[in-house]
Amino acid sequence: MSDTTNFLAIDLGASSGRVILGQWDGQRFDLRELHRFPNGPVEVHGHIHWDVLRLWQEITTGIARYAAQDDAPLAGIGIDTWAVDFALLDRAGGLLGNPYHYRDRRTDGMLEIVDQQLARARLYNRTGIQFLPINTLYQLVSMRKRGDPQLDAAATLLLIPDLLHYWLTGRRIAEYTNATTTQFFDARARRWATDLLAELDLPSRILPEVVTPGTVIGTLLPEVRDTAGLHHDVPVIAVGTHDTASAVAAVPGLDQHSVYISSGTWSLVGVEIDQPILSDRARQLNFTNEGGVASTIRFLKNVGGLWLLQECQRQWQRAGQQYSWPELIELAEAAPLLRSLIDPDAQDFLGPNDMPAAIREYCRRTSQIEPESIGAVVRCCLESLALKYRWVVCALEEITGRTLDTICIVGGGSQNALLCQLTADACQRRVVAGPVEATALGNILVQAVALGTLPDIAAGRVAVARSFEQSIYEPHPSADWDTTIESFDALISAAH
Repeated sequence: MSDTTNFLAIDLGASSGRVILGQWDGQRFDLRELHRFPNGPVEVHGHIHWDVLRLWQEITTGIARYAAQDDAPLAGIGIDTWAVDFALLDRAGGLLGNPYHYRDRRTDGMLEIVDQQLARARLYNRTGIQFLPINTLYQLVSMRKRGDPQLDAAATLLLIPDLLHYWLTGRRIAEYTNATTTQFFDARARRWATDLLAELDLPSRILPEVVTPGTVIGTLLPEVRDTAGLHHDVPVIAVGTHDTASAVAAVPGLDQHSVYISSGTWSLVGVEIDQPILSDRARQLNFTNEGGVASTIRFLKNVGGLWLLQECQRQWQRAGQQYSWPELIELAEAAPLLRSLIDPDAQDFLGPNDMPAAIREYCRRTSQIEPESIGAVVRCCLESLALKYRWVVCALEEITGRTLDTICIVGGGSQNALLCQLTADACQRRVVAGPVEATALGNILVQAVALGTLPDIAAGRVAVARSFEQSIYEPHPSADWDTTIESFDALISAAH
C-alpha cells in the first residue's frame, strides 16, 4: 500500500529477540515478524554475560531481511531491551569487555555494602528505585570492590539499547526510561545523580547525555545501511528503550483506575503517574519509580513472572520430559486448586539450578504440601503469581489513594487464559488481556509520534485498541480464594 508507513521495532528480551515490521495505514497497525533469534546468558569462568556481538549480527540480519522483502523506505528504527545491564567503552568506542548478565552473582552482598555508605531512605528519596541486587548501581559497586580495571579504563557507559544505538548511528547517548533504572538517576530533577556516585567512588564522567523518548538520535551509519541493502537514510529514534516502558505506552484504555501488568520473564505490575512517589511506605514495600514515555512515571513493582515456569520447563527438558506451553497449562488445569503457594520474589527463585526442586523445598520449609506432579508445580506457580498480583494491586491502592478496578495484562502472559482467569479471581477485578505484542507496538507508536505520523500517545493507544482484539475475564467469587489470600499474605508479610 503506497500510503502505508513502515517502521522497524527491534525488541530484545531476556530469552529471545525479534525484528518486527510495523505498518501504519492511518487507522490501524499491522505487525509482521521478520526475524526471531534466541537470547540468553553465556557462562565464562564462572560468570555469565550477554553475547552482544551475536545480538548485533542478528539485528543487522533482521534489517537486511526488510531490505530484501520491501522496497518502500523505512520511516524509522527503534530499539527496546531489558534494563540495568551495560557495556563499557574505551575512548575509541571499543568494547572493554563482554557485558555482564544481571543474574550474575557478582552483586551478592553489594546492597549491604552500599547501605553502609548511603542510607536507604536517602537513596530512595533521590532515585525512587527499588532495591534489587541486579541494579546498575550495585553492578558498578561490585566492579569497584573487586578492582575491575575496566571501570577506570572506561570512557563511556552505555546501557544495552544505547550500545546498539551507538553501533547503528555512531552517537553515544542514554535514553531516559532505561537510565532511570540504574538507581543513580535523580527522579525529581531527571538527571544523573552524580554526587551519589562520587560518594561511592564511582566515575560520573562515563555517563552520556540523556535524551527523552521520541528523540531522533541520528540516521543509520552508511556502512550499516549499505551492508543491510537499504538505499535510503533511515532515522534511528529513541523509543521507550526499557521494554516495559514501550509495553506500557501501548496499553489500550490505561487510565486512573486501571493497573497494567506487562507479563513476560518478569511481571511488571503498576500504574502510570505524573510525578514520582518517594514516600516511606513506597520504599518500605520496595516499589519503584521508572521513567515512562511522554514525561510519565511508571510506579510499579517487579514480580518474578513467567521466569518460574520457563526455568521449570528447562529443567524438565533436561530430564527428557518435553512439554509445550499448552500441554503444561492443560496439566495445571487438571491439578488440585490452591494446594501450595510460593512468594515468586523469594530469593530461592532468583537463579536456582533446579526450579521445581526449589519450589518443593520452599513449600516444605513453609509447612505446605509439596507439589510433586508437573501439573501441580505449574498450578502452584500460576496461582502464586495471581496472588502476588493481588498483593501489589492492594498496595498500589494504599500508596496512590486510587481505586483500581481493572487490570490490563499485555505481553506473553496475556495469552495464558488460565493465568488471566486466576488473576481475575484472586484480585476480584476485571482483567483485560492483550495485545500480546505490546512492547513492539509501543516501540512503533513512539516512533510514529516522534515523526508526526500520530499526534500523541493517547491517539496511539486508541489505534492499538482498534487494531488488535482483547479478551475479557470476569472474576468468579470463591470462599476458597478468601481463605488462601490470608495464607499468602502471611508468607509475604515475612519479607516486609
